[in-house]
Formats: sequence, C-alpha cells, structure tokens
Amino acid sequence: MKTSKLHFTAAAIGLLAAGSLSAGDVRSPSMLANTCAGCHGTNGASQGPASPTIAGLSEEYFVEVMTEFASGDVPSTIMGRIAKGYSDEEFQLMASVFAKQPVAVTSQQTDAAKAEAGSKLYEKNCEKCHDEKGALADDDAGILYSQWLPYLQYSMEDFMAGSREMPKKMKKKVEKLSDAEIDALLHFFASQQ
Repeated sequence: MKTSKLHFTAAAIGLLAAGSLSAGDVRSPSMLANTCAGCHGTNGASQGPASPTIAGLSEEYFVEVMTEFASGDVPSTIMGRIAKGYSDEEFQLMASVFAKQPVAVTSQQTDAAKAEAGSKLYEKNCEKCHDEKGALADDDAGILYSQWLPYLQYSMEDFMAGSREMPKKMKKKVEKLSDAEIDALLHFFASQQ
C-alpha cells in the first residue's frame, strides 16, 4: 500500500514538472491573492509601514494599479517585477478576493494635532473623491483610511516629485496646499480607526 501511494505521488510530481498540468489547473483566486500576504498581510491587511493595505480595494482600481506596475508606469522598488509575473486574468482573480475584504485598520501612532488640522483640510479638499474618510473603495481612487503613515508619505513624495502621475483633480487641490497641510492630511488619513 505504501508503495502505491509513493508511486502516485511521484507520478503526480512528474506530471507537474513535465508541464502536463497547466498553471490554470491549480491556481485559484484565493491562492493567487495569498501570494500577496508576505508584504500586504493576510487578506490584504498590511502589518508593515512600507506596504499598503490592499483589503477592500475596488476590483477596477486593483487591476489598473497592477497593470501600471507591470508596465512601469507606476514606480516601485519591487512591485513592478512582481506584477510582470501575472497575467491580466490573474490580476482580475486577485482583485475579486481583495474587493470582498473589509477595509483594514492599522494600529499606529499619529500626531493628534496634525490629524485634527488634516480633518478640516480633508473636508475642504479630499472628501469628494475619498469618501468616508478615505475608506470608500472607489474605481479611480485607492483606500487612504488607516493606511500606514510611512506608505502615505512615500506615495505623496512620488506624486510631488513627478515620478508618479498625479490625477488632474488631485493635482489642482494639492498645488494649493503647503507641505505642512499635506503632512496634516496624511496624519488625518493614517489616524482613522
């Protein structure tokens, strides 16, 4: 009996190694999404300050950003290389998993005074596109609610430096803000619980 199990296992490994089973036969949406957990946390709830939480992103936004990483349109340290390893269909499968997840909450310290000032700036400048304090998954905007402050700062630096294209409606608002006001807004988004 042990020999037949061993032969079956060896035969299955041989078929996989020989390419008799395609990747499409063994990949599921959740398996694909689980490949993101090392950086973005279980179910897309990031536990590290340099990686954004991706839980709750809209499918359209997730696919768009992954496609931009793969093409090099969005700068990255590692995501561009990772995204090139997936097909458009796989992006869609992963997106379907993360879109179903609730928006995650981080546990981080922020400056309360800056967050309070940022709250007023949010209402005036950001609320229209980033509803519900940045928690609403929109097809053309990421989730800012409770994102890690360092990640928000890195992203804003990319936008301000021009290495990442800022959406026109965002650019109009950001150009009117001082560095201190932008910092306050980032503290506001990061402070959401």
